[in-house]
Order: sequence, then C-alpha cells, then structure tokens
Amino acid sequence: MGLSEEDYAEFDVRLAAHDAFLRDRYPGERPGRQPIHTVYIPADKLDSFREWGDVAMDDFPWPELAGDVRAKLDREPIEDLRVDFEDGYGVRADDQEDAAVKRAAQILRAGPLPPFVGIRIKSLEAATRRRALRTLDLFLESYQDTFAITLPKVSGPDQVSAMVTLCEKLEKSYGLSAGTLRFEIQIELPAAVLGADGTATVARLITAAAGRCIGLHYGTYDYSAAAGVAAAYQSMEHPAADYAKAVMQAAAAQTGVRLSDGSTNILPVGSPAEIRSAWQLHYRLVRRSLERGFYQGWDLHRAQLPTRYAATYAFFREGRDAAVERLHRYLSRQQSGIADEPATARALAGYLLRGLDCGALTDAGLPRSDLLELAR
Repeated sequence: MGLSEEDYAEFDVRLAAHDAFLRDRYPGERPGRQPIHTVYIPADKLDSFREWGDVAMDDFPWPELAGDVRAKLDREPIEDLRVDFEDGYGVRADDQEDAAVKRAAQILRAGPLPPFVGIRIKSLEAATRRRALRTLDLFLESYQDTFAITLPKVSGPDQVSAMVTLCEKLEKSYGLSAGTLRFEIQIELPAAVLGADGTATVARLITAAAGRCIGLHYGTYDYSAAAGVAAAYQSMEHPAADYAKAVMQAAAAQTGVRLSDGSTNILPVGSPAEIRSAWQLHYRLVRRSLERGFYQGWDLHRAQLPTRYAATYAFFREGRDAAVERLHRYLSRQQSGIADEPATARALAGYLLRGLDCGALTDAGLPRSDLLELAR
C-alpha cells in the first residue's frame, strides 16, 4: 500500500476545517412538520382567522377530494398564521399600530391557534426601520410563546446581520434563551437574488443569519414588479420567478432553511364560472410548486384553501404507491427499472413523511420510525 497511517491522518487534519464547515452550513433537512401554506392576515383584522374554515364549496371541481378537504377545513383550516404589520396592514400612526400590536398579542394568547404562528414586521429599510423595531419589541413584551418573525424586502446581508443583533438584544432584554428568536427572509427584490457584486445574495443572506433563518419566502408581486414584469404577466410561473426560486433552492439546499413559494392574486370570488376558473388556476399552480420542490406557499383568501388542500392531497396520494414500492425494492435490494441510490431513498422517505404530516396520507406503507431513519 502506498499510503501510511500518517498519510491518512494528514488528510484528516488538512480537511478538518472544511469538515466542520460542512457540518455547520449543511446539516441537512430540518426535522419536523413543515406547514403547507402561510396565511397573512392584517393585524387589525386578526379576529377573522377563526372564520377561515367557513368556505363554500359548491360545484367544487374535484368531488373525490371534497370530503377530505371539508374535514380539513373544519379541523384545521390554517396551518401557519402570520399577523401582518407590513403591506397588508399599511402605514398607520404609531399609536394605532401600537394598539394593534397589543391587541394581536392578546388574541393569540387567548387561543386556540393554528399549529404555527408568527408576525411580519415592516422592513429594515430606513423609512420603516424604527417602526419595525418598535413593533417587534412591543409584541415580545406581551407575547413570548413560540412564533416566527417574517422579515420583508431584504436586499442584502447587512439587514440580516442587523436582524440577528436585534434578536440577540431582545432575547437578553426579555430573559429568553439564546437562539429563541428565529426568522424567515422574504425574497421580494432582485438584489436579494443577484447582488451588485455579481454574487448570489441569497446564499450570503443565509450565512449572515447565523443559524436563525428558518425559511426563504418568495414574494411574487414585489419581485416581479421590481424586475420590470408588466402587471398582467406577473405570476408564480413567470420565467423571472422560476429563476429566482431556482437560486433560492440551490442556496437553501441541505441547510435546514425551508422554502415557500409565493401567491396568486387571482381569487375564487365572483360568479360560479369565475370561482371555478380561479380554483383551477390555483390548483395547477400549487401542484406546479410541489413538483418543483416547494412544499409551502402563500394563500391570500379563505376560498383558496380548498384548492391548496386538494392539490396537496392529490400530489401525495397519486405518488404514494410508487414511492412505497421503490422503497421496498431499495430496502430488499431488488433490481428494478429504476436504479435508486441512498439519496433517492432519503427523498422517497421525505416525500412520504410530508404526506403524513399534511394529512394527505394516513398509511405511508412503512412505519414512521423507519421513514425517519431513511430520511436522515
């Protein structure tokens, strides 16, 4: 043999720093349930979230899914609730927003709540910075249960670093454990994808978050408008959107930072024909996002919930049997027409776990413990 034990040890030492970097930067997918959508409700209309399950489903285009969707709407219409103090709320007098912050905290404390909750503050741009800081500080004064913070209109890593400092200061002020406050970054500006220096800004945003970033959320309309896309053509499936989301996906891969697609502003309201057309569009867009690895998105109106759940349930149910068969063949080392590798087995297990978490599947073909082991 040409290499000695000393040679092996030399390479371990040589690559030790990079090994540590990989462990820290790419820990793998974050375990646990990911909500399939986020609902943003203006802070002054927060009471309405309890009514979001009250959706008329007359002439629903997917009758085979209607019963399961209705049951979901009755049981858990919203999975991830975000109290909005940004675009959906607008600019108000300070005393008015202060009162809305305190009222929102009171409503959340009263419960019951969706499985995931949080608030969206205003951006850290100069014009709204002080209001953003005050809103988060005031909210924490009244509400210290687990919640996510959404940071909008991020354009560079300095804003993310400032957000980290803000979280550290607030944790210290309110006696919270270090790392309690975590946030998601909204990708709503082209500068957040491609920086002035030619680098992929979004990767630098994750680094600047120092482990506090839990998600990247694509903002369909702010991003499209900033990129110069005409209003009539702004969409989740515009090439500009696909490019931004592809860069987001590459930057977040294996970091534990989750992805969320944006929204469609074509709402299922109006005449029966208009409602049906909007449902069909939303169903197709949700399905498209799922097929591209975006398992979460935004919903703007309660009437979008039926198609969110219908598209998601169909996606997992249609692929369930094939995924189970492939995993059984992989585990038993049987040959088949698909040469699955360990990485694919992890993806198959992750797919089935997501189906269980969202309620699309009640039987994933393998015990959950086995799927968790395979997904690691």
